[in-house]
Amino acid sequence: MNNIFIPFNATKRVVLFLLFFGLCISANAQQSELSVEKIMQDPSWMGTFPSNIRWGVNSENIYFDYNPEKNTSDSLYKISLKNRNEIQKAELQEKRNMVPQWGDFNKKRTKKVYTENGNLVLYDLKGKEATEILDLDSEIDDAMFLQDEDKISFVYNDNAFILNLENAQIHQLTHIRKGKKKEEKEPELSDQDAWLEKENLELLQVVNERKEKKKSAENYRKSVAEEEPFTFYLGENSLRRLQVSPNASYAAFQLVDRAENKNTEVPNYVDESGYTANLPARSKVGEASDKVELAIYNAEKDTVFIVDTSALPGITDLPDYTEDYRDKEWEKKERQVIPSGTYFSENGEKAVVNLRSADNKDRWIAEVNLETGALKVLDRQHDDAWIAGPGVGYTYWGGGTMGWLPDNEHIYFQSEETGFSHLYLLDVETGTKKALTKGNYEVFDPFLSNDKKSWYLTTSQVDAGERHFYKMPVMGGKMEQLTQMTGKNEVYLSPDEKYMAILHSSSNQPEELYLKKTNSNAEPEQLTSGESEAFASYNWREPEFIKFEAEDGAMVPARLYLPQENVKNNAAVVFVHGAGYLQNAHKWWSSYFREYMFNNMLTDLGYTVIDIDYRGSAGYGRDWRTGIYRHMGGKDLSDQVDGVKYLIENYDINPQKVGIYGGSYGGFITLMAMFTEPETFQAGAALRSVTDWAHYNHGYTSNILNEPALDPIAYRRSSPIYFAEGLEGDLLIAHGMVDTNVHFQDVVRLAQRLIELGKDDWELAVYPVESHGFVEPSSWTDEYSRILELFNESLLNK
Repeated sequence: MNNIFIPFNATKRVVLFLLFFGLCISANAQQSELSVEKIMQDPSWMGTFPSNIRWGVNSENIYFDYNPEKNTSDSLYKISLKNRNEIQKAELQEKRNMVPQWGDFNKKRTKKVYTENGNLVLYDLKGKEATEILDLDSEIDDAMFLQDEDKISFVYNDNAFILNLENAQIHQLTHIRKGKKKEEKEPELSDQDAWLEKENLELLQVVNERKEKKKSAENYRKSVAEEEPFTFYLGENSLRRLQVSPNASYAAFQLVDRAENKNTEVPNYVDESGYTANLPARSKVGEASDKVELAIYNAEKDTVFIVDTSALPGITDLPDYTEDYRDKEWEKKERQVIPSGTYFSENGEKAVVNLRSADNKDRWIAEVNLETGALKVLDRQHDDAWIAGPGVGYTYWGGGTMGWLPDNEHIYFQSEETGFSHLYLLDVETGTKKALTKGNYEVFDPFLSNDKKSWYLTTSQVDAGERHFYKMPVMGGKMEQLTQMTGKNEVYLSPDEKYMAILHSSSNQPEELYLKKTNSNAEPEQLTSGESEAFASYNWREPEFIKFEAEDGAMVPARLYLPQENVKNNAAVVFVHGAGYLQNAHKWWSSYFREYMFNNMLTDLGYTVIDIDYRGSAGYGRDWRTGIYRHMGGKDLSDQVDGVKYLIENYDINPQKVGIYGGSYGGFITLMAMFTEPETFQAGAALRSVTDWAHYNHGYTSNILNEPALDPIAYRRSSPIYFAEGLEGDLLIAHGMVDTNVHFQDVVRLAQRLIELGKDDWELAVYPVESHGFVEPSSWTDEYSRILELFNESLLNK
């Protein structure tokens, strides 16, 4: 390997090179139509594929980003339903006049209100005309039709306003101001000045009379003046998520007290200035959390009250991990709670709030009494690990699936109560909860039909590695499967719900756009075909989808790439996907498309390649997701080891010829594999890897490992830097120097540790202009050339 900081033992390298050279010139030399340079070049060589799909508001055109002209970036294209055989580039004026995806329809869906360029716009669907109805001196946000659809609510300068469309009058609903109220006080006089004034008024009658008249006039003005509206002062807080009830009787907003945390800086040594410039980056796990409170404004009472969360059930519970620290006294205290979303019923008379504990181990769904602010808990979800899953949302920013049915009696939400994320209804009066979906599969992105009589939803019911689109009655019942193509069907329903634009892909074919009528029997019509000749000329493998048994009896999903018998070299490579909570052993086109192509090339060269959805991966329910709780590098790593055992037992793999590689979380697993399982893995390439979880971010890490100061055991057994003494095989470490996600500092600290341990067979390749996700083809090519060289040198001589 060339141009590296710390090389393999030179003598060993020469021997390995000669052995590898001999293999290459033999009669049975493995070859591939692919090369690292080819597959790591700019992805445009593969062709042009549609993305960012959206419909025109009148359901006449499908718009998408496309680049058949090979420009520096994609442009907006469209396909008309009247002329489906022609892909047209949208004109600039058409692009400017497009009605955006955001905004709010009236009940009859004849009008849509939205904000554009900070102004308020009303679109008439029948007349196909957009009218700018309000232009203020700063941005308008969150426009919404009220229950009286002649009125629109919007947010401007951190306050809620109501616009009457009939008379164009604007009413300010809330009066919220930054800072604190200024109290009017008489100036305080010193004892000396007070004595002088008193003496002066007693001596001079006219002066005293004038003062009394001035005071009386001021009191009279105050008594006859129009009463000022109630004003709520934010103090040191900032305002977030201001929402108006449909009847305009209430408004909800969040008060955020920002925590002051120490942020890191990432040095950029190749800044255009010629100087080293520091890039601002995140803080580290264990940071203080923002304090967030929910406030409700009652328009009739003209007052604001803060919702009290101190009585939530379980609010003072200690987490289970405290059992591992019996020598420490743990104080039972009220945990911090974050309101992550408020939802008003359609009549505006009720509201529910989604609440999360800051440690993310509890989620409460509660009804808010809009007159008193009292909470009535409707559902509590607890997880000893952490609350998550499809449609459940995020701790701080809300999101997820939640809302009201039009009957103003039922709310809907998603929960992992059964171990898989499903859709539920709950009657707020009786507390009765009903599961609309059930089974060992997950539900994604459910939404109500225009008439609110049906659900549309995507699920993995057919197979964990597939996604299909369904329709279901609003109160539950039989689901009608609307897509059939194997793989992933990402559906964009037309506004009139008559058609589905489907972005479909399979494991060996990138995304293409299809059109289908919204029923189960219609045939999909392919609208785009973007593969280049160069890309299509290679016979890309459809991996074999398998499951193998792990040491604890779990069946682990994986994708398997098998070489031809005449080129098989009895060596194996394990690819580890990144992100932790991500699915890659599926039947659609992978976001790791470069690695997919590299795995094809390795297979051409005789390697057997396995790609595992290890514990912690998405798509397999709660237990799979939380299988890494408090021990990253535990079951997620043992799944890799068990995958290797499966290959050895079933595919005649030489136990001395196994390599592993991956980026980000995959890089972390690679390090743990090389440090703690040296008898299994002889070579590894760890790319942009976390080496010490105490140095990663809070939002991701604290869910899985809690906080370093509270649960040091979890960090100690999960961080590769503590196990570096176990390195025996050949290790490549590669990292971008301006990585603002996993900082370059991670591998610098690990390098020093390896030096101090006297380890030889490792090397560090650095990329000065790259962040976490590489951009430059030259960087990708250099990195994967090194990976290929590592495997060829370290495995093929065994």
